[in-house]
Amino acid sequence: MKYKFYITSVKAWNAMLRAISGAKKSIYLEMYIFADNTKHYNFFETLKQKAMAGVKVKIIIDSFGSLEMPSQTVEEIRASGIELLFFSYWLQRTHKKILVVDEKIAFLGGVNIHKVFRKWNDLQMRIEGPIAKSVLKSFAHTYRHCGGADPELLRHVNEKGLLNKTKLWVLENWHFKRKRFITQRYRESIINAKKSIVITTPYFAPAKWLIGELHQAVLRGVDVQVILPKETDSWMLDRVNYFYLYQMHKLGIKFYLQKEMNHAKTMIIDDTEGVIGSQNIDPLSFDYNVEIGLFFREKNMVRDIRKIVDGWKQASDIFKPFRKPLWLDYLIAPIIRVLQSIL
Repeated sequence: MKYKFYITSVKAWNAMLRAISGAKKSIYLEMYIFADNTKHYNFFETLKQKAMAGVKVKIIIDSFGSLEMPSQTVEEIRASGIELLFFSYWLQRTHKKILVVDEKIAFLGGVNIHKVFRKWNDLQMRIEGPIAKSVLKSFAHTYRHCGGADPELLRHVNEKGLLNKTKLWVLENWHFKRKRFITQRYRESIINAKKSIVITTPYFAPAKWLIGELHQAVLRGVDVQVILPKETDSWMLDRVNYFYLYQMHKLGIKFYLQKEMNHAKTMIIDDTEGVIGSQNIDPLSFDYNVEIGLFFREKNMVRDIRKIVDGWKQASDIFKPFRKPLWLDYLIAPIIRVLQSIL
């Protein structure tokens, strides 16, 4: 299986546009945030050109995450022959960021498409091989729930995925179907950790079960490390992050704060298992949103993602509490972690 990691939004955009430009039969794109404002990275125009050239193009975007998309842009997209659907469910979002080209090349990770993300660090992965079919199946699931009716695409919904049969597998969270496979696997991986747990996330508002499992891991002698940006894109989320950093630092968890914004979502267990996906460390991702994650035990992949994470860690400052949380933090943090609008 061929794979490649991209550690910034711009690098991921370039790779995704190359894949789209080379498409011969089909392009399936599912995005939480998708805006026509990335200038030199013109996804909209490229997708429209491929559709007018006869390539099947289907796009799913989250109705909340992509609120700013003008109705005129929607009309232009659909007029080009693209099937554009909106995911709209109360208190739930499709938080996935996936692209499938010709049913054999797939991208997944944390990268949205909007000019605000242009200078961000992030992590997106390109995979080519049988595992791409599992990402296609994930897209087909969302397509069906958005009212899509293409029988050729819908047949992938019932295909068997690569689940626990190989060294890598795709898992999803579907709240309204009560299927939280990512949440279950995260918990199992942390419980089974023997030496180390390294988590990268932009937003850190762990649920009670995760706080408990990470603390238990520390008590077992596991080295638990979390890498976060020193400042996110929201001062309110910065306060939430600091509240939980302060509390969990006292439990023995080590935190590393990056000087630049990092939107990546990863976890490495004992240097033998890794995960890259769309999920943040917060209740929305683990309990409500539609999410996707690629879990893997392939040695080269674990090695490569470890190198990336170590590079981020080396460029970070070790967290040292500089003040106790304010009384207001105790009030807003538990509320914000549920109600926050996380990218």
